[in-house]
Amino acid sequence: MVPLDLEGGMRTIWNGSISFGLVNIPVGLALATAPKARQSDVSFRTLHRECKTPIRNKRWCPTHEREVGADEIVKGWEVAKGEFVIVDDADLEAIALSDDSRSIDIARFVDLDEVDPVYLDRTYYLAPASAPAARRPYVLLLEAMKQAQMGAIGRFVLRGAEYFCLIRPKGDALALETLFLAEDVRSSAEIEEAVEGTEVKKAELDLAEQVMQSLVGEFDPAELKSEYRQDLRALLEAKLSGQEIAKPEPVAETPVVDLMEALKRSVAEAQDRKKTTASSAKKRAASKSGSQKTRRAPARKSA
Repeated sequence: MVPLDLEGGMRTIWNGSISFGLVNIPVGLALATAPKARQSDVSFRTLHRECKTPIRNKRWCPTHEREVGADEIVKGWEVAKGEFVIVDDADLEAIALSDDSRSIDIARFVDLDEVDPVYLDRTYYLAPASAPAARRPYVLLLEAMKQAQMGAIGRFVLRGAEYFCLIRPKGDALALETLFLAEDVRSSAEIEEAVEGTEVKKAELDLAEQVMQSLVGEFDPAELKSEYRQDLRALLEAKLSGQEIAKPEPVAETPVVDLMEALKRSVAEAQDRKKTTASSAKKRAASKSGSQKTRRAPARKSA
């Protein structure tokens, strides 16, 4: 299949179509997030401390005390201590999915609220075809799902592996979320049992709601910045320039405080912050207004 020609240069890793009923919508699969190995922007090599030479990992057999070649290695499933079921590549190839339809088969449409986020694994973008006529069904599906606030549950094969997925609208694009299988999602029943029967007082609940309201704001992805990543970059730059690295002070243990007292303090601090912010805003506005008046005041004529 010919790769989709995207004007923005987004690279697709798989090209196929969304299929349901007699409808087929050509799409390309593009990564929506950076691979985990690149998220820190820094990768380390393992070196020999004495000579700073990168270490090589060898395939070593402790029984024969020698290095073994790739052609001598097989996979084994350990069923008991030291007991393995041997699996060859040919065995795995025999059960590998050879689905070459390159189709995301939609099984059903569901309300998005019904899908617990715990089942969402990896996010991809579904890119439309380049031809205007082929983009119309993409936009039609996108707008229909937007209005109905629904997503599509489907299945597809990528590099011989089977994936279940959720297709959902994301702004003016379709996103595909690969899904964890039900058997891979752990139950929260143990936690629910632990908190069952624990009661909170109305006064505590009211204070907790006040604290929450004081921190209400809009979600801003730009605020999601990794302090560790910044500190790591600064550490490497400092080492590169020969600076001495200062060790951070140990973090003091958080003392155990009374819940009601902690909530009251949190509310008071939030109110103080609001007053300070409002006062600063008024001062800035007054200063700006005064400067504008000064600039606009006409020059007096001399007598």
